[in-house]
Amino acid sequence: MSGDNPPPEPATADNDAARNKFIVQVKSDYVLSERPTCLAPPQEAPPPVAAEVSHDATSTTTTEGNDKSKKKNRGQNTKRPRDTKIEFGDKACLAIVRGEPCPYLNTDKGCRYNHDLKEMLANRPPDLNEGTDGAEWLKNECPFWKSRGYCNFGIMCRLGSCHLNMSTGQNLCRVIDVNGNETICLPSSLTTDELAATDSVKVNEEAEPSKPKPQKLNEQCEIKNILSKETQIKLRKNQYPFVCKRHFELKKDKKSSTPPQGDTSMSTNNVPALPPKERKLIDFRDKIYVAPLTTVGNLPFRRIMKHYGADITCGEMALADQLLLGKPSEWALLKRHPCEDIFGVQIASGHADQFTRLAEILSNEENMEIDFVDMNLGCPIDLVCNKGAGAALMLREKKLQGSLEGMLNVLNCPVTIKMRTGWSEGSPIAHELVPRIQSWNIDGIAAIMIHGRSRLQRYSRLANWDYISQVACSQSSGLQQIPLIGNGDIFSYTDYEDKILKHVNNNEADDGNKNNLLPTAMLGRGALIKPWLPTEIKERRHWDISASERLDMLKDYVRFGLEHWGSDQQGVNQTRRFLLEWLSFLHRYVPVGMLEVIPQQMNHRPPSHMCGRSDLETLMLSKNCADWIKISAMLLGPVPDGFQFEPKHKANSYQ
Repeated sequence: MSGDNPPPEPATADNDAARNKFIVQVKSDYVLSERPTCLAPPQEAPPPVAAEVSHDATSTTTTEGNDKSKKKNRGQNTKRPRDTKIEFGDKACLAIVRGEPCPYLNTDKGCRYNHDLKEMLANRPPDLNEGTDGAEWLKNECPFWKSRGYCNFGIMCRLGSCHLNMSTGQNLCRVIDVNGNETICLPSSLTTDELAATDSVKVNEEAEPSKPKPQKLNEQCEIKNILSKETQIKLRKNQYPFVCKRHFELKKDKKSSTPPQGDTSMSTNNVPALPPKERKLIDFRDKIYVAPLTTVGNLPFRRIMKHYGADITCGEMALADQLLLGKPSEWALLKRHPCEDIFGVQIASGHADQFTRLAEILSNEENMEIDFVDMNLGCPIDLVCNKGAGAALMLREKKLQGSLEGMLNVLNCPVTIKMRTGWSEGSPIAHELVPRIQSWNIDGIAAIMIHGRSRLQRYSRLANWDYISQVACSQSSGLQQIPLIGNGDIFSYTDYEDKILKHVNNNEADDGNKNNLLPTAMLGRGALIKPWLPTEIKERRHWDISASERLDMLKDYVRFGLEHWGSDQQGVNQTRRFLLEWLSFLHRYVPVGMLEVIPQQMNHRPPSHMCGRSDLETLMLSKNCADWIKISAMLLGPVPDGFQFEPKHKANSYQ
């Protein structure tokens, strides 16, 4: 019948050979015909979540007869399971945690949080390290108690036994006096400002000897790029004093009055908010640069990458329109850890005025420390491209030029541009767009990054390094050259040498133009699957890292995650979710000692059933969500009842 599906092609030796060509070649000793017995059976994987069931913390689940309480999830991945919302009554009032009276208790609205420490203590769940299934390695590992002797979460901390009075529920503080003597006391002996400070409170040597001022034990490193509360309120109330006007305001001005001769909307759009400062240039040459990675490229992950030798890091893609609304979740993507010595932020937008206005904020905020701003011209997501941002901005040259001019008239740091080869694989445009950007003669563009795939390809098929090399030789020799960095499929040090250094050594193109490709290793998914890749590249070796070393790496990630997202239940949930997202990439790594052919290629699929050299290594090789959850339980204790996980990013990069 015409409506029936065509019959499947018969299996042939040629088909099998073609299929096997893109499977990781693993030694036969480690390839099994069925699932290893030490792993969870496939049926234990979480079932798909029904569309009508909501697990979103920001959504209200509905029951029959209560349709008014329904709130529709917005955005993509709306069917993915979410953690249960923690009610205000289940959280302790932070004033009570500090040993102070609550300032909102006697107001008209009252305080939404719990003030009864003894009740909370009676209902408090065991610490993550307690119980037969607890993560014993987390004992006394509260990151805030260890780093500065005081935990802001108090009785809500899931590692709080080390800093709680277990008979009263009161939070304790570890301090040292002017003589260096360590004592543990109630936080009421410290002022609110001292408790809120992230750094140690310095002792005043001229203070009265009868009243020595206490000092927190250790110093906690300061997280940078935190938006001030004052600026956040101004953005929310639309009261921030922007110099750059919105595009619709410029249209109104044009209609109401004719601008003076020689004056254009572009010049009005580019008035700098600050006096010009010296722009610090960045040399990307011979550096290892961890590309912006949505969801998984968070601050704890970047700390791991710095530990393994990454030179340059960049925050996750942030949307300019959300930043301009003062959304805390979006501004959190710009946070910087002190270990990130060269750090950039990536911004996506489809409008020049949004780019310019955001540049004003970044320049005006005193606590913003940003080495470069990366413009996103590569995001393939429909939600972004439909707004004219991401890869769609490659097709809107006037918007792109206005954005670059507006930002660089305001910023005191350089700008980089991350783009793809074009919209479709058959019609690449980067070799035309890059010379056009060069012809605009805009000062302050530090580099252009080319991902060797088109927007429609997303992450499928191999990156086209021959085309990247063609783009690198496309600039006019008579104008100022813009350095170019290639990106795609770097998964070993041999990939770096074969894909990058090989093309860098081609000094000139056939038409005599200079080759501007830099010897920079820009890592994307390769860093997610092999975070130790910077070490391999710098030491020129294939590292057969053991399962225990990888487990220690995950423990560091958990420590960093609890420090970043918090050690209360909400912070633990966040840490677990992001850990599981990372494990959805990590399981694709096949240890070097198990490979028949070295190195493993990015687009090669591991065999269906493998066993490692230990049960732990076998567990880490599993592609079953239930096994990733088991690893998270080893690191963060048992998961809540009914816990489910579905990865946000589903790999389609295999051949």
